[in-house]
Amino acid sequence: MKMKLKQRIALNYYTTKFKTIALVSHRKAAEKAFELFCTPLSGKVQRKEPPLFHHAEKISFVIDELTIRGWHWKPEKWNGKKALICHGFDSCAYKFEKYVSLLKKEGFEVFAFDAPGHGISDGKLINAILYSKVILKANELFGSFHTIIGHSLGGLAATLAATKLNELKKLVLIAPATETTRAVDNFLQLIQLTDEVKNSFIELIHEKAQMPYADISVSKNISLIAANTMWLHDTADTICPFEDAQKVRQLNLPSVVFYITHGLGHSKIYKENNVAKDIIHFVISE
Repeated sequence: MKMKLKQRIALNYYTTKFKTIALVSHRKAAEKAFELFCTPLSGKVQRKEPPLFHHAEKISFVIDELTIRGWHWKPEKWNGKKALICHGFDSCAYKFEKYVSLLKKEGFEVFAFDAPGHGISDGKLINAILYSKVILKANELFGSFHTIIGHSLGGLAATLAATKLNELKKLVLIAPATETTRAVDNFLQLIQLTDEVKNSFIELIHEKAQMPYADISVSKNISLIAANTMWLHDTADTICPFEDAQKVRQLNLPSVVFYITHGLGHSKIYKENNVAKDIIHFVISE
């Protein structure tokens, strides 16, 4: 993927910064690199609130001293089921207005939150473990959720959370960040850290996650989930490569159905009307 001039300048700045810090401490350089890895690229962009969100009940809760803010919608005729929508990295709940409307129309009570470091929620950083804790807390406070829909990082976090949610019936993964190892490897290659700093970086992830970073993975956790799962991925996805999804697809897990698109990439896939309709059909089917 071709980087813009501003991105190249920023990359050169951080590469030089980490190398300078590494001269003093490999650990300190790794900590600063990890902070960058967990920082949304656009920061907290002020986005216009869609009309549908004006009519939602504003809700919030605190986790790890961060206030997580979100929205709650009730349908005209409730079907007795609740759904949670989880946006991706550098995104926000506003972008999933279409899914809120479709789920409400089918009688679902719908919840959506901005993840830590995103939108109107507190914090500056995000990672899959923290995001999964947010999902579990939301389920405890507002669930039990019948359905969770997660895009990108939200898909990975939803997978990790779903391994502990036995009452969850439907899980929808849209272009999930399948392998943390790939994301970490790509990041480390991009900022050109020394082997010593790379090792410290990986050790830091182990410490924070309390597990090997290779286990922060959709492919390693998908078989532990009781819910029926729909996995959507585009062959042209350059953010969360289709190659990773293909490896899971070849496992032929009976509880997972794959929906493959062509030419929609990483973000257009969830915006496409036919994709959205098929997701809702999956969610409401027995």
